[in-house]
Order: sequence, then structure tokens, then C-alpha cells
Amino acid sequence: MNKKIKTSWDLNLLFSGSDSDLEKDKKIVSEKSSGFIDKWKDRNDYLKDPSVLKKALDEYEYLNRNFGTSGNAGFYFELKSSLDQNDPKIKAKFKNIHDFSVKIGNDLQFFEHNIAKISPNNQTQFLNYKGLREYRHFLERLFKQSRYILSDVEEKILNLKQATSHSNWIRMVSGFLSKEERMVVTEKGKKENKNFSEIMKLINSSNKKVRASAAEALNDILDKNKDVAENEINSVLANKKINDDLRKMERPDLARHLDDDIESEVVDTLISVVSSSFNISRKYYALKAKLMGVKRLEYHERNVEYGKLSAKYPHDKSVDLIRRVFSYLDKNFSDIFDNWVSQGQVDFFPKKSKRDGAFCASDLISQPGYVLLNYAETLDDVLTFAHEMGHAINSELQKRAQNSLNFGTPKSTAEVASTFMEDFILKELEKESDDEMKLALMVHKLNSDISTIFRQIACYMLEQELHKQFREKGYLSKEEIGKLFQKHMSAYMGHAVIQSQGSENWWIHWGHIRNFFYNYSYASGLLISKAMQARYAEDHSFISKVKEFLSAGTSDSPKNIFKKMSIDITDKKFWESGLGKIEEDLKAAEKLAKKLGKI
Repeated sequence: MNKKIKTSWDLNLLFSGSDSDLEKDKKIVSEKSSGFIDKWKDRNDYLKDPSVLKKALDEYEYLNRNFGTSGNAGFYFELKSSLDQNDPKIKAKFKNIHDFSVKIGNDLQFFEHNIAKISPNNQTQFLNYKGLREYRHFLERLFKQSRYILSDVEEKILNLKQATSHSNWIRMVSGFLSKEERMVVTEKGKKENKNFSEIMKLINSSNKKVRASAAEALNDILDKNKDVAENEINSVLANKKINDDLRKMERPDLARHLDDDIESEVVDTLISVVSSSFNISRKYYALKAKLMGVKRLEYHERNVEYGKLSAKYPHDKSVDLIRRVFSYLDKNFSDIFDNWVSQGQVDFFPKKSKRDGAFCASDLISQPGYVLLNYAETLDDVLTFAHEMGHAINSELQKRAQNSLNFGTPKSTAEVASTFMEDFILKELEKESDDEMKLALMVHKLNSDISTIFRQIACYMLEQELHKQFREKGYLSKEEIGKLFQKHMSAYMGHAVIQSQGSENWWIHWGHIRNFFYNYSYASGLLISKAMQARYAEDHSFISKVKEFLSAGTSDSPKNIFKKMSIDITDKKFWESGLGKIEEDLKAAEKLAKKLGKI
């Protein structure tokens, strides 16, 4: 029997939210952290003796497992702020716990920094010590980052200014956008007042009047907020430059690569291979324009559905579909899915001031995770749901297999689990489709793949040029940023998509460029997951290898984890073969479209 679906988050699984419990939680975290700090702050024996380091790391793992730097309250108020970005009381409490967390983090950072600076002569001894085997890659990462770590005092300053110089700016613009409402034409043909998140959904309507109305409203909102966004983006670019200069980072994206545990050369190869194949995405948009019966698509129409995919997918039906598909793959997947939707770990529906988009969030290994959706019953919403639950499954399997220092997924592999799961939903829908529906689903899948691979690489290249020009000029106007945005979007879309008036401002709501250089991971994740899907298609027992990857966390480098699955992400030919599969799908869609007389 299916479990009952809860459509809103039950944050009581995590924390009560009361003022008294907030203070109690902070007190516990403070006491546990202080106990660790007092014990190890003035010692250096753990930097010389591997057996002593083992004891210290065990205690550090326990601290990170159960308390972190903000306990349950920190994650709770972070999630609450996503549900209502404009409530001043939530903002105040989030600021309170954030400042507390930063202080605890600053007081604790000596431990990892000291370990990172163990002399190279002694590093091999520590890495080869059997008692430290479970922490081996944690140590390898610290040793690799050591040359970019500043003094304790300097690191504390950088941590303290992060909110004022980066995150507060981003939350401000995001908050302004989330408050915006406009009168737009809805699917019912009537004008209704809709919030920003709802307007974003209507952009992709199959009804031209609806999407044109939504685009006009969105352009008006972005135009209204472009001046503050200009100041915001320049502030976060300046903050990034300061940090990189202080750390003597050789390139703006190096910090991301270090955090993601991936070699810059691997990312450079991926960028080069994909950007050299932009002809694939240009051909796709040319096909889509023909299928839509127009010479060129407006920019806001690039994701409009082709064919009869306007069917509604009520949330309970999507739950049934995803559960069924996940159970085919592995019962563990469907069990995790059932638990999350029945325990209130998924927040489904859009509402005013709720954060736009979707995410899966996990903090401590001992805490429940949560998925946020803005579910509006479209096929894309179903796929997004499956995508985020892929992250959830990834997180849950890690909890069963890893310690807290190996819990987490670097951006370099984060999108593998999500795209792997998402693709099987479309395959399930294709099973009972006639040729007309099959073509519509093929185009939908191509649209998603093109966006995930080519659009995200174009965005990465936009970021590279943004940082380069900012560092040369010292400030970029909204007009300059808009031109750069249109230039890079045109590069991958080609002449079949018009960079219409207003599109120059669409960078304003693109959060990715504020979080710096992680867009490559969408492309790498999908191309890697396609390789895994191909192996699964050949042999269903390969799912055990998939589960090993999903359970691995940060216990080894992505390069080594995939190597064990006979996937070589350092090889240019690997990425080219993945793009070859996209090209094959495109040719298959063109062939079916010709057969049906659509082009």
C-alpha cells in the first residue's frame, strides 16, 4: 500500500523553530565545539604522529556528524528562508544563527589548516598509515589545497566578510524578484495576478499569447531590477577577485576545481570539446523552429514544448510514476523515495516569496534532507521532481556508507545521480507512445539535453569572460553584461533563436553566475550518466556499480571513482562519444519528423 503524500515540509523532523530551542541548540553546539577546540588548539602531536591524528579525526568526525557549526537550527532557518524570502523575523533568526556559525567555523578552522600544512615529507607517512585509511582522501584534499590557505586571521576575515560582500547581495536581488507580481494572461485566457515564480512557469506555455504575456511581464520585472543587479554582480565579482588575489589563485575558476576535487585540465577539455560542437545545438534549434512552424524562435520560446505534451501531471500521479520507475531500477531507490514524500521532506507547490526553482538540500549526515519544488503539473515538473530525488537517493546512500568527513558530493559529480534518474522517466513514458507522442518526447529530451550540456557550457564561458573583463576594467555596466550574455547565448543557439529585446537582462535571475563556475558539472554529469545508462541497458546488474558510485561521497577523487567503473573522464574521446549520442538522438528525431511530414 502506498504511503500518504505530504505536500509541505515537516521541519519539525529537524527542529522546533522556537526561540528557547534555538538558544539551547546554540549552547550545545558551542559546548561541543569548545570542548574540541580546548583539547586540540595548542597541541601539535597530531601533526607528527598518525595514531594521534586518528584520535583527533575521530573526534572531529563526531563533531561534524552531530553538530557542525550551526546544529539543527542553522539548517532549519536556511530552509525556512527558502519558503519565505521576505519575512523579516526569519531573516533576523537566519542572520543570528549564520553569524554564530561563522564564529564557530572560524574557531575550528585551525584544525584543518594545521593538517593541510603538514610537511610534504610527512604527508606520505600519514597517507599510508592503515588507521587513517577511512580519512585518506580527506587528507589528500587538504594537502592539495594547502598552498592556497592563508593564515588563521586572514581566513577569519574572509569568512566574516562573505555575507556582507557576497551572500547578502544575492539574497537581496533574489528577494526583490520573488516579491514581484504582474497581471498576465493565463492558460484559462483570463488576466490574473501572478508572482515571479508562476510567471517563470508560464514562459514555456504552448499557448503563444500566454508565453508572450509572461515574457513581457518578466522583461518588465528584470528591467525594473537591473540597476540593483548591476551593483550586486559587480560587488560579488569584486569580492571574488579579492579572495583570489589574496590566495594567489592562478585563474578565477581554480577555487571551484579545488572544491570539486577535479583537475582544471579535465574541465578545460570538457569545455573545449562541447564548445567545438556547438553546431549540434544550433542544428537542434533550427529543427525546433521548423517543427514550431516559424523561421526563428524568440529567445523566451527556446524551451516551449513541441507537440501534445500539455497533459497535466497531478502531484500524486507523478509520485506513482517516479515510484514505479525507481522500483524497476532498485528497491532501495523507491523505498527512499517513499520515505521522503510521506515524511514531509518534499515541499511541492509555488507560493509568493518562496524561492524559485528546485533543489535538494542536505547538511549534516545525521539530519534529514529536503527537496524544494515549484510543482505546476507539467512534464518538466515531473522530470525536475525525479531529478531532485536522484540527489536525495545519492545523499541517503552516502549516509549508510560514509563517515561525516566523506559525506557530500562535489559539484563535479553532483549532477550524475540526478540526470541518471531523470532520463528513465522519459523512457517510461515513451513505451506507450505513438509516433506523434514519441517525436514530442524526443524533442523534449533533446531540449533538456541541449540545455544541460551546451547552455551550461555557454554559461561557463560567459562567466570566464565576465571575470576576465571585470578584472581588466574594474566595473561592468548592465549594458556590457547584457551584451556578453547575448553573445554567449547566441554562440550555442545560432541564428534560429532571436536575441529579442529584453533578453539582455535575463542574466539577472540566473543564480548560477553568482555561485561561480559550477555549470560545467551539469554537462559533465549528464554525459557521465549517459555512459552509465548505456552500461545498464547492456547489463542490468550494472546497477550495483551505480549504487557504489552513489554511496562513495568524497571517499575518493571523481577521477578514481569513475575509473573503477571503466569511465575515463580525462580522455577527450569519452566526452566526444557522449556528444555523439546527442547527435544520434537529433538525427533520429529529424528522421521521425520527416516520416510524419513535419519538416
